Formats: sequence, C-alpha cells, structure tokens
Amino acid sequence: MVIRWDEESVNINVKKLCLIALLCIIPLGSHCVFAGDNSIDWQTWTPDIFHCAEAEHKFVLLDLGTQWCHWCHVMDVQTYADARVRKLIAEKYIAVRMDADERPDFGNRYEDYGWPATVVYNAQGGEIVKRQGFLSPDEMASMLAAIIADPTPGPSVTAPVKVRYGDQDVLAKSVDDELMKRHLETYDSEQGSWGHGQKFLDWNNTERAMRLAKRGDAAEEHMARQTLAAQLNLLDPAWGGVYQYSTDDDWQHPHFEKIMQMQAEDMRIYSMAWGQWHDPTYQNAAEAIHHFLTRFMLDPSGAFYTSMDADLVDGVHSADYFKLSDAQRVARGIPRIDKHEYARENGWVIGALADLNEYGGDESALSQAIAAANWVIANRSVRGGGFFHDKADSDLYLGDTLAMGQAFLQLYEVTADRDWLMRAEQAADFIGAHFIRSGEPGIMTADVHGSGMFAPQQEFDENVGAARWANLLGYYSGRDADKALAKTAMMWLATPEVALRQRVNVGGVLLAGDEMTAPPLHITVIGGKSDGEAGKMFRLAAAFPTFFKRVEWYDLAEGPLPNPDIPYPHLPRPAAFVCTATACSSPAFSAAILETRLRRVKN
Repeated sequence: MVIRWDEESVNINVKKLCLIALLCIIPLGSHCVFAGDNSIDWQTWTPDIFHCAEAEHKFVLLDLGTQWCHWCHVMDVQTYADARVRKLIAEKYIAVRMDADERPDFGNRYEDYGWPATVVYNAQGGEIVKRQGFLSPDEMASMLAAIIADPTPGPSVTAPVKVRYGDQDVLAKSVDDELMKRHLETYDSEQGSWGHGQKFLDWNNTERAMRLAKRGDAAEEHMARQTLAAQLNLLDPAWGGVYQYSTDDDWQHPHFEKIMQMQAEDMRIYSMAWGQWHDPTYQNAAEAIHHFLTRFMLDPSGAFYTSMDADLVDGVHSADYFKLSDAQRVARGIPRIDKHEYARENGWVIGALADLNEYGGDESALSQAIAAANWVIANRSVRGGGFFHDKADSDLYLGDTLAMGQAFLQLYEVTADRDWLMRAEQAADFIGAHFIRSGEPGIMTADVHGSGMFAPQQEFDENVGAARWANLLGYYSGRDADKALAKTAMMWLATPEVALRQRVNVGGVLLAGDEMTAPPLHITVIGGKSDGEAGKMFRLAAAFPTFFKRVEWYDLAEGPLPNPDIPYPHLPRPAAFVCTATACSSPAFSAAILETRLRRVKN
C-alpha cells in the first residue's frame, strides 16, 4: 500500500505533534523555571522544537540561564513580564528555557555570552542573534520585532573559523612565548588577578604563577600572593564560601551567588598555597569554604548540591542581606539552593576535598570526598566507566566523566588505594570511546554517538583538564591509551588558532604544555601499609607542594605497582625514593630524611 501525503495533511499532523509536546511541558515547579509565572509558555528543549517552529511559522527563542543567576531573575521580573514582550513571543516565537548547569553542552556552547544568554533561531535551527546578559523590556521588544521584520542573521552570528589542525601535541615555541607574554601583560598589578572588569581568582593563571614561584620567580610569587589576598574580599564573612566575582574592576562589588566550581577550585588553590607557603591565612580560607559546603551544600546521602542563589528574593539585589550576621540572615531565610546532585559538580568538590586533606591534613574532608565518590558511583554510573550528569539522563557529557576521573586519580594520590586508580582508568577508556570524533583532534563536550540537535564540539577548559589528567594518569598506569588520550586533547589545544584565541585564560594551556614535555616528580614509598614510618613518609610525600607529581605507596604484599617503570630494590625496612626526569635519589629511611630531600627539589 502506498500512502500519499499532501503538504496540508503533513502540516496538520506536525501541528498535532506540537500540541502534544506543548501539553507535555514540565510543571511550573521544575528547575527549568527560574521564577514565578510570567504568562510565557516556556517549553523544554526537545528534538521536536524546530519541527514545531516550521509548522507554526515561528522562531525559537532560547533563554539560557541558571538557578543562581541574579540577572536571570531580573529579566523574569521585568523583561518577560512586559506586555509587549509577551505578546511578541506568543505570536511569533516558541519560547524555550534551559538551565546551563543542567545542560553542559549548551552551557559550553554559549559560555562566552554569560547568563542569561538569549539566542534566537530560525525554524531550521540556524542562529539569528545571540545576546549577552540582561536585556531590558525595550531592548527585548525591539529585538523581537526586528527579527520578525528581517530574520537575516545579525553581526553576533559569524561563520565558524576553519582550523587546520596539525599533529603536534606540544606548544610551538612561538605560541608558548606569546601565551606567556599574555600571562604577564594581562595581570592587573593594582588590583591583582588577570584581566579587568570582573575580578575573581583565576585558578589556572594563579597555579601557573605558584609553580613559577616555586622555581624561584619572585615576580610570579608576588602575582600569586597578591591575587590570593585580594580574593579574600569575596569570602563570605558569615557563612564561608566564595562569591562568584566582583564587578566594577575592583573587589568591592560582589555577585553573591555561590556556585560549586568556584567553591571547589578556590578551596583547591588555597589548600595548595597553604602547602607551599604555610601561611595560615590560606588554610583558614580553604577551611571556610569547606565549612560552607558542609553546612549548606552537603546532602545527608553524602552527595553535594550545585549552587546557592545570589538573591533571597528573586530579582532583588541582596547586598544588604549579605552584610548581616549568620543569625540575622537565618531569621530572614536562606537563598534558594539548587539541590541537583550532578556528577560533574561532585567530581570537582571531591578532588578539592582530597587536596584539603593532602595539604591541610583535614581528615573530615577526605571522609566526605570518599562518601561523595561512592554516592556518585552508586547513583550516576554508566556501564563502561562513565557517568551521567543527572539521574535518568539520556545524554552523556564529557564534564561528568572527566571530573570524576580527575577525582579518582586525586583520591588514589592521597590514599594509595588501587581501586581509585582502576576507576580513573575506566573513566579514561569511557572518554576515549564516547567523546572523540574520528579524524579530528580534541575531546568533544558531549557524546559523539548521541542524538543531540547540534554536533558536539570541543571546549577549551575541558580539553586542558583532560590533557593534564590523562597525561598524569598515563604515568601512574603505564597505559599507552592514557597517553594517547592526552595527546588527542593537546593536539587540539596546541593548534595556534585554538591556543591563541585565549587572551587572558592562558594559564591552563601553559601548564598542560609544560606537563606534556617532562615527567612529573616521582615519589615512591616502599613498605607495608601497616608500617607507621612508611605511613609518615607517604603522608609527607602527598603533602609535598608541587603541582605535577606522582606519589605511590609500594606495599610488596599488593604486588608490583601498576606502572613498574623503576626497578626498586627490596629493602629490609621502609624507604622512600625521589625521582626526577634525570635521576633517582638514594633511599630515605625516615620521614625526616625524606623531608630534607624534598626541600632540595625545585618543581
């Protein structure tokens, strides 16, 4: 039987499908709705969106924000409540609301536009306009009307730059020199940190400065310590935790949201700074962040939540509220906490808690890290070693498996439990199987075999993290596959058109470039795990403040190390060896001798 469809019947059936889709929208209380009812029929992003737009002769308006975003709330209260805006949207747009924390693929695609980001597509999925930040009612109404009159893509939509990828997994000297020049030139010598406008602790640039300071560079030490001191202005004096950033090119105008990546990375950097300089100010800062996470962001199950809102009341700036004492704040109420328990965000905080234990000796931090890791394994695992972002996800994102792989390797470094190393290896295998596009370097932000509406692409910071992690993992595991994964990420990063897109955020790729060209400092403790002196040496080795190290505990009862690349002698008592790129030390038979040896290391 041959069924013939005419255009009208097709359109009628597509419209029926669209009606079904509209009836299946998520409830108002869902996380995709950032504020109360403003009479806009917000939809979720589905594969049918553009079919519906084509059938209805409409455009698709994407409002991409987060739960913690102050200006997202202001747009709800002002812009999307405006009668002109509502009328234009109802007539000619399908309005879609998406949480960038919930959808890392879209968050990465439009990260340069900040939140809220407003993107308008034609019915074929082509971008017409991309706008950054708050749009007033007048601006929004004008933009929507102009698109209806002329849907030609505007100047914000540019053709993708064609990149000719090479086969080098190291930075060319000219590229490395240019990036280092930018690292120096973009430093704000008056206010601290890198760049102007928004002030915050730039983790990668700060880590790069700390590494160079350890090698004796006084100027880089000043940059790192000035930045660490300035960032204390964004530490909440009542609750701990750090605000996202400060505006006005100073440190006195904070945006009060507390998002997990900021908490985790700041806790990690302050822990490392404590290990490097033994300044209790840094330990206190790391512990203050830990206190905030424990009090407000830790679910009784052991997992961590995602963020705390910037506003107590949606759209109302909360500067006066955050001036209050703990008791005064609690009496007024607690800003909304996004209680999603994403694998990615948990991976970030697990690694940072392990660092706090490693450099500060906080045993409660390690207990929390292990509990959270076990929760993610039990509740977010995908067969083959990967992780869903959220429960019952159908899409897979690089960030989740990468963050958990990094966390597992960090847990192995501080516990010497080989199960964590095995899980890190499994995560690397999963990434290799799901996030690499044949014939193209770099690791994609979403599963290349998935059914997303837009082709997955590479994201800069994720590839920096993947290159550094997989490279170090390869030294621990001895597996060629891990080194190949690092090379794939670095080949993309080392492409001049990719590396030189970065004006300020250059520290990460410089660190990755360093680490791809020389082995890590390698400290191995040989002795039983029940031996007290061996335990002291292992803890000392783990706490040694260097940013690229391989620390292992070789208990002969467990069999050879996963990567037995050095034939250590069997000795009658516990010992430790310190190996650089060119030589290994004689055995240190006590923690005191090992400490003396480590003081001589410049790494």
